[in-house]
Amino acid sequence: MSAVRTAAAVLALLLAAACTAPTPPRELASRAAGTVCAAPQEPPGPETATTIDVVEQAYFCILGNYYGGATLDTRPLLRAAFAALTQELNRAGRDVPGATMPALTGDRAADWAAFKAAFRAITDQVPGLRDRLGVVTLEAMVAGLGDNHAVWAHDIVRHPDHYDGDGYGLGLLANVSGAQAEGDPGAAVPPLFVTTVQGGAARAAGLRPGDVIESIDGSAPFIDGKPTPAIAALYPRYPRARPVRLRLLRQSTGRRWSVTLEPGLFQQDLTALQMVRSRLLDDDIVYVRVRGFASDSADRALQAIARLRTGRTPAGVVLDLRGNGGGSPREAIRLVSAFAHGATTAYLCTADDKCETLRTDDTVALVGLPLTVLIDRGCASACEHFSSAIKDLRAGLLVGTRTAGAVSGPAQGYLLRDNTLLALPSRHHLGPDREVVDRIGVPPDHHVPLTPEDAAAGRDPALAKALTLLHK
Repeated sequence: MSAVRTAAAVLALLLAAACTAPTPPRELASRAAGTVCAAPQEPPGPETATTIDVVEQAYFCILGNYYGGATLDTRPLLRAAFAALTQELNRAGRDVPGATMPALTGDRAADWAAFKAAFRAITDQVPGLRDRLGVVTLEAMVAGLGDNHAVWAHDIVRHPDHYDGDGYGLGLLANVSGAQAEGDPGAAVPPLFVTTVQGGAARAAGLRPGDVIESIDGSAPFIDGKPTPAIAALYPRYPRARPVRLRLLRQSTGRRWSVTLEPGLFQQDLTALQMVRSRLLDDDIVYVRVRGFASDSADRALQAIARLRTGRTPAGVVLDLRGNGGGSPREAIRLVSAFAHGATTAYLCTADDKCETLRTDDTVALVGLPLTVLIDRGCASACEHFSSAIKDLRAGLLVGTRTAGAVSGPAQGYLLRDNTLLALPSRHHLGPDREVVDRIGVPPDHHVPLTPEDAAAGRDPALAKALTLLHK
């Protein structure tokens, strides 16, 4: 998924979140008066400046609505926010002698008052940077939560010539995704190689799946087996348009060469954008790919299975969830329910371990066929809800590589005064066996990674393994 479509998906998710903001903790009620946040009732208007008052609103929104907010030590958040502020001053060449961190005591209201006073004292000396400093401060504060479902959605812009279905970027996907490069690069393993050529500059330059990326703008993607920040350059966000220079190796021929790719719009294969795709494989196995858990994904997947099995008895079902970034937990539950009844699919728990049990929807008819599920590091959030349930309930076998480990908890959206949106999970997710999946991921029953040689030859070893398992 391109960076533009990722941001748009976040925005859609937040607008769809209809919730009422819980009352802030009693000790903060008077301080938070006028700063509480609520769910958007309609699409927000144009964004306005992110002032320190907006940052304050977000701060108290976190305390009142975030999972663990009632007991959260906010000093690390404020330190991260102040560090971002001073770094931005440095980048602008406008550092201020008095830009020092105020002493923090752990009193969350008093600490905020000290932070706000320091922010105003600094920005009064550099008024031309005030808006930008508000943005980086709020970005760093939310990032300081260290939560993959805590998101501040802002400055979401599209290329002026963008049309539905267009992608933006270099026109390629690699075995380390953009989300992984930005969120959890530590899970990546070398080598870095092209898995898909979508179009645009990559296609024009003649890149192919399997091409190994040896350097990015002169930097190695891996050093001593560990990923470097260079990988993120493969996934530029609009309006960034800086060219990216790649050093490539085509293992089949031994050819090494360099190419400079210019980010831009490109047309994508519209069939690849379909949320649910299906076909009957030659060996009479039903194959269904689900790219995300949108509002009707489960029903569409089940309808596809029913259609393809009409008049025959398939050997089983392959659900391909690779690259599925998640979506609706309800849809994940409905799809699990086609393979297991009377079971727990997950728990959603508060900070004091009061948990809601999520159970299968037993009105969904059982498919009654053996199941294999293809997973990878692109399977995140609701996709991991599904995968952990299938694994724990022994309803099928997982094939591929470990999932993303990005399933903190369902996020709810809150509108801020600058017409931006803040997403915060109020409960955290546990698998059916009460295991933590967030930051860890769901391991496959059969570990089958893709290699550059596989990509170059057009082989799909995970699918091949799944078919072998279903024919046993």
